[in-house]
Amino acid sequence: MIVTSILVWAINKINKIFGRDSNKFLKHITGLIHIGANTGQERNLYKKHGLNVVWIEPIPEVYKKIKKEYKKQKAIKALVTDKNNKEYKFNIANNGGASSSILKLEKHKDIWPDVFYEETILLNSVTLERLIEKENIKIKDYQALVLDTQGSELLVLEGSISVLKHFKYIATEVADFESYKDCCTLSDIKKFMKQHNFQENYRSKFAESTKGGSYFDILFKRID
Repeated sequence: MIVTSILVWAINKINKIFGRDSNKFLKHITGLIHIGANTGQERNLYKKHGLNVVWIEPIPEVYKKIKKEYKKQKAIKALVTDKNNKEYKFNIANNGGASSSILKLEKHKDIWPDVFYEETILLNSVTLERLIEKENIKIKDYQALVLDTQGSELLVLEGSISVLKHFKYIATEVADFESYKDCCTLSDIKKFMKQHNFQENYRSKFAESTKGGSYFDILFKRID
C-alpha cells in the first residue's frame, strides 16, 4: 500500500534525523546551509543547538510550509545545481515532495515501490556560489553544508567549489546504486570530496534494497 511505504520512509527519515552519532558535528558549528529542505523536518534539532540556518527548497508549495521561520532560521526558494539560469523539468513526488528531483526515478522503486512522480514543473537553477552572493549570505556564519537533493548532490557541489573552503563539514544523503537515472553515487561523492580536501568522518546506512544497493548518510570533514 502507498500509505505503508510512505510511512516506512517517514520513520526511516525521523530515525536518521535524530540519530545521535550522525549529528555530533552540530555541537561544533554555529550555522549551516541545508539544501533540499523539504518542510524543514530538522528545524527543532537545529534550534536545540542554537544554529543559524539557511534552508533552500525549490518546490513553491513546500517552500511555503517552511517560510514561517524560527529565530535564526531563514528560507530561500531556489533550485541549486551547477548551472545558473538553466531551465529544468523538476519532478514532484507523491510523498510530500520528499523524493522530488530533476532526475527521473530509476531503482528508487526497489526500496520505495509506492513512491512516484505526480507532477512536473519548470524551474530555473542557480549555483550556491551565486545564491550566496545574491542573498547576501555571510558565509563565515555557516560552517556546515547539508545536502538532500535526491541524486543531484554532485551537481550542487560542482557549483559550490569556490565556497567549499568555508565549510568544515559537509553532510549528504547518497546511494551506492542508480536510485535516480544518471544520479551521482557514493563513489562519485567520495572521489569529489577527496579532490577537495574532505575525508569521510561518519557513515550510517538507513535504507537497503532486497535487490542490492543501499542509502547512506555520510558526513565529511575538511582536512585542515
